[in-house]
Amino acid sequence: MKKIIISIILISVVIMSCSVTGSKATPTSGLDIPQNTGPARITGEFSYTNDIIEVYYVEQAVALLDMTGFIMRDQEWELPVDSQVLGYLDLDEDSNTGTFSLSLPVFPEGELNDVDQDAATEKGVQVFVVGYNPNLTGGPFSEGDDRSRGWPSYLTSVVTDSENDDEVIGGMLVVWSPDDKQSFPSGFGDDGLLFTTDDPVMDLGAGYSIINLDESPFEVIRDTEIKMTLHEPVDIAVKDFSSLSYTKAFDQMFEIVRKEYAFNGVKGKQPDWDTLYDQVAPLVKDAEKQQDDVAFYMALQEFVNAFKDGHVGLSGDTGQMLFYQQAVGGIGAAVRELDDGRVLVVYILEGSPAEQAGMQVGDEITEVNGKPASAALEDVKPLFGPYSTDFGYRYDQAIFLLRGPSGTSITLTYKNGANAGKTVTLTRIEEYDSLFATYIYSGLDTPVLPVESEVINGTVGYIKINSNYDDLSLIIRLFERALQKFEEFEVAGIIIDLRQNSGGAPLGLAGFLYDEEIPMGQLEYYSDTTGKFEPDGPREKVIPNEEQYSFNTMVLLVGNACFSACEIEAYGFSQVPGMTVMGQFPTGGVEAEVARGQFELPGGISLQIPTGRFTLEDGSIFLEGVGVVPDILLPVDEASVLSEEDVVLQEAISVITGE
Repeated sequence: MKKIIISIILISVVIMSCSVTGSKATPTSGLDIPQNTGPARITGEFSYTNDIIEVYYVEQAVALLDMTGFIMRDQEWELPVDSQVLGYLDLDEDSNTGTFSLSLPVFPEGELNDVDQDAATEKGVQVFVVGYNPNLTGGPFSEGDDRSRGWPSYLTSVVTDSENDDEVIGGMLVVWSPDDKQSFPSGFGDDGLLFTTDDPVMDLGAGYSIINLDESPFEVIRDTEIKMTLHEPVDIAVKDFSSLSYTKAFDQMFEIVRKEYAFNGVKGKQPDWDTLYDQVAPLVKDAEKQQDDVAFYMALQEFVNAFKDGHVGLSGDTGQMLFYQQAVGGIGAAVRELDDGRVLVVYILEGSPAEQAGMQVGDEITEVNGKPASAALEDVKPLFGPYSTDFGYRYDQAIFLLRGPSGTSITLTYKNGANAGKTVTLTRIEEYDSLFATYIYSGLDTPVLPVESEVINGTVGYIKINSNYDDLSLIIRLFERALQKFEEFEVAGIIIDLRQNSGGAPLGLAGFLYDEEIPMGQLEYYSDTTGKFEPDGPREKVIPNEEQYSFNTMVLLVGNACFSACEIEAYGFSQVPGMTVMGQFPTGGVEAEVARGQFELPGGISLQIPTGRFTLEDGSIFLEGVGVVPDILLPVDEASVLSEEDVVLQEAISVITGE
């Protein structure tokens, strides 16, 4: 039952690194076509461990990608559409492998770069990689709103070093020379970097050459057909320790996490690593002696519970079994805590012990097992955690207030209009209905589409983004389609509902509504080289889309079920001029990057730890622990929790209609 929410920055061909000096690019138009006896077709294969490409993309492809951005060390350099050549990709999701083929054009349209580092000015060469290049929006090429950068590092024919600004350190390049008078580096030079002044050089023949960077000096391959491998970056690959013993797997995981945990150094977030190890390691050792997967899982649960971070979590069959044992029992009643501290019954299951005892919706629980309800809430340890915020933790304490193992009893004192106080002792039965009656995703039926829209009362455009963890291209197209229709219908305003979006990949959808860039967080990772967290690429931003839409009134609905990438999306929308943010809670305050923190452990257990954090220009943490706070914070009161209507949505409609 434990959710693992993945927030990632789109990695495809947009991953970039920090800038260094490089050579100047020049266009290729007007050049003669060389007599090319070099490579004409590239085929190959790859494997991957992180399933992000299966989750987010449907239209898969490979492409010949211009590396001018890397050569110039320009993180903002956009890949020209004319330079892209697409190839066929066949993905086998069952085996996590893929094969591809790509035919090289007779006359490529990349940028020419003089890379021989001498004082003379030559025509230069075009430098490419073969890389994974799925379609995100619009047509198949990286054009319009679907931009790509000339510094690809994910599933490409080169190997890059994430510890050193994604510098190229191996693999293969595709190089095209307009004649036989051009030179190219034959090695990395003393500084270990490619395309810098100390590179030794070699002459190239006209046309295509494949440069094998794993040989010293670099090997030049001119065969007609070339086989290549696309490389999954080591840092993004799942850390698979499942074949190790419990203790070895835990120790190796622990050493990585204590170094790379995203919020090391942040007050209230970093665990006391030594104390935590001393607490959990003996439990792991005992589990190994017994060869007990359940005991190992419970030891890891102790480890996970030390974090105040909603991105930290476990999953596996053992966890589901333990959850079942601890939480299957209920009395058929669910409660909500109000802003004034009262605890009200908001759901009664027909035929349940609660109904048979005469409890009704609207009753106030005053005592639980002899304690005042507020004190009893303090003692609850909810099972959906860990949590990044106190309000998220408190909300789930109410969910688990009445729950326990099936067959156990609970004594409640409650009151309503008919009595000043009644005490009953009820035996829990196996039932989940009351557990999920107030779950933060309650009422979210499995949607057919990730984005749903309608016009309410003929005047209000309503868009609900159910997920960013789906076909990303479809999400973007459905969102823009709704905006188009709302403009055609001349609605009075729009409502964007993110309240039950659990995250996935941020898409910058606010770019459809604002014609200026919106600065976001700076992604940082721990560097073994410096021993500190270092920026990874440029600061994130929402870029204006080519098509813009405008509405007189705009309302963004948020809540504590908007996690992770949803919160980045919500923040972008919140910065659009004229946007009003409304809700009963902020977004979940669960914001980090987790693609590099995936672990497979013995016993079929998966563990996730965030390793990337987002910071603001003053160095403070972006969104984590705070979330996007509503401009209009609606009360959690008796009227709202007992209403059969969506009171938050109704308030938003009133803002737009003025009624």
